[in-house]
Amino acid sequence: MLFWILVAALTAALAVILLYPLLRGAKAADNIRAGEAAVYRDQLRELDRDLDGGLITSEEADYARAEIGRRLIAVSAEEPAETPKPARHHRFTEAFVLLVLPVLGLCLYLTTGRPDLPSQPLEARLENPGNDVAVLITKAERHLAEKPDDGKGWDVLAPIYFRTMRVNDAQVAYRNAIRLLGPSPVRLDGLAETLMAVSDGVVTEEARQVLEQSLTLQPDNPRARFYIALSMEQAGRPDEARQAFEALAKQSPSDAPWLPLVNQHIAMNGGAPAGANPAAPGANPSAPGNPTQEDVAAAENMSAGDRQQMIRGMVESLDAKLSEDPNNFEGWVRLVRSYAVLNDKDRAAGALKRGLAAFPPPGEEGRQLLALARELGIATEGATQ
Repeated sequence: MLFWILVAALTAALAVILLYPLLRGAKAADNIRAGEAAVYRDQLRELDRDLDGGLITSEEADYARAEIGRRLIAVSAEEPAETPKPARHHRFTEAFVLLVLPVLGLCLYLTTGRPDLPSQPLEARLENPGNDVAVLITKAERHLAEKPDDGKGWDVLAPIYFRTMRVNDAQVAYRNAIRLLGPSPVRLDGLAETLMAVSDGVVTEEARQVLEQSLTLQPDNPRARFYIALSMEQAGRPDEARQAFEALAKQSPSDAPWLPLVNQHIAMNGGAPAGANPAAPGANPSAPGNPTQEDVAAAENMSAGDRQQMIRGMVESLDAKLSEDPNNFEGWVRLVRSYAVLNDKDRAAGALKRGLAAFPPPGEEGRQLLALARELGIATEGATQ
């Protein structure tokens, strides 16, 4: 009942605000006409004083009196009978504001709102957060504010921070988890990714040291090996980067999801993509985006610029194939990664949006595409619309 009383009070207040200019308009017009007539009468009296004082001649006074009298008659001739037209218009507008707007608002609320839903303060929502990520984060933050030495809490909160683009908070959470629970490849890789996110994708020296520590715990860690190879590429050491990427490609299974990205970096650094042999176990030569044997042979004899152009052509070919047949999840993953590697974030965002149209976020594939976008630093705002 209190809710509907508040709604009625707010509706009445809004109606008064909207109607006030309409009710005031006719009165304001009358005041303007009365003010003009008073000015002209004052001018006539002033004219008589100037004539008595010898400031103007009789002819000048007659001419001025005639002009002022004409204006006074014109103002006085505006009869109040002309006002009903706007008054009728105002009545229609007033009826619209008083009746139609509240009825429309009420129907809209009853259709799209939940008047039967009881109020739920923050404490109640924290008890049952459901799938609300913001409430989950708030609940975890409150818990950690009371128990800052809960390493498992920091361990759970860190990746959530990272997925919601709160990279500075994620960095703090990963450091606390490592301090309290000890280093692990997952925590160290997460910390390195937050350091890179803060530096706009650059593998800083601190991030590289963290990744090397991760490799001491798990020497075959593909994520750490990829980022270390990427640091060599960013440092302008293409030969070392190519060798590191090639070693990672040899270590990786033929169906590894990161292999296409590794092959692109191998080609960018002057090498031939690995795992391109159609006869290799598990290879799928017909999959969109996979280089053919002819592509690999041609790449071996190309300059770095020509090879880069060939890669762009392959990516555009993959884009065209997915436009014709969008029901290929692996193809969308490769296309988004490829545009990100080519540093074409606009096309990467466009590919993400088209991929999500084929594989909506509620599904597993859609969630993987969104996770990939966050990993690559691609904006996801508006991608699901």
